[in-house]
Amino acid sequence: MVAIMNEALELMPGQKVLEIGAGSGYHSATMTIGPDDGVYTVERVDSLVRFARENLQRAGYSDRVIIIHGDGSLGHPDRAPYDRIVVTAAAPRVPPKLLEQLKTEGVIVVPIGNRIFGQELIRLRKKGTKITKESLGGVAFVPLIGEQGHES
Repeated sequence: MVAIMNEALELMPGQKVLEIGAGSGYHSATMTIGPDDGVYTVERVDSLVRFARENLQRAGYSDRVIIIHGDGSLGHPDRAPYDRIVVTAAAPRVPPKLLEQLKTEGVIVVPIGNRIFGQELIRLRKKGTKITKESLGGVAFVPLIGEQGHES
C-alpha cells in the first residue's frame, strides 16, 4: 500500500510533503527521495510519535522528516503550502483544511469512507481553483480521528 500511495503521489526530488499519520515512520522515510526533501508528518498518538522518532533516528532520516504531535485532520499550516499530501487513515470526506494547505498543481492521496469498511483510495489534483478526483480502488484503513475526521 505504501508503494501504491507513493506512486500515486508522483513524488519528485525537492518537494515538500505532508503525511497525516506517522505510525512507525516507515512511510515518511520512503517519501524522502532527494537530499533537499522536506517531509512533515502529523501524528495524534503520543506513543507513535516517540516510536516514529526513534525509528527515523536509527535509520538516519531524522534530518529530513519532522514529526509533529497533533490533529492530522487539520494538517500543519505552519509549513504550508505542500506539493504533496498523503493521508494514512480513512476520512469521511477530504478534510477542507488539507485542501487549503495544498499548493496549486499539488496532489493529495487519501482514503475516503466509513470507519471500517467501504473505503476508497482517491487522488485529487489541484489546478488553481479546480480540483479533479480519481479513484484508485477499494482499501481498508484505520479511521482518521480529529476535528475534520471521524469522531473519536
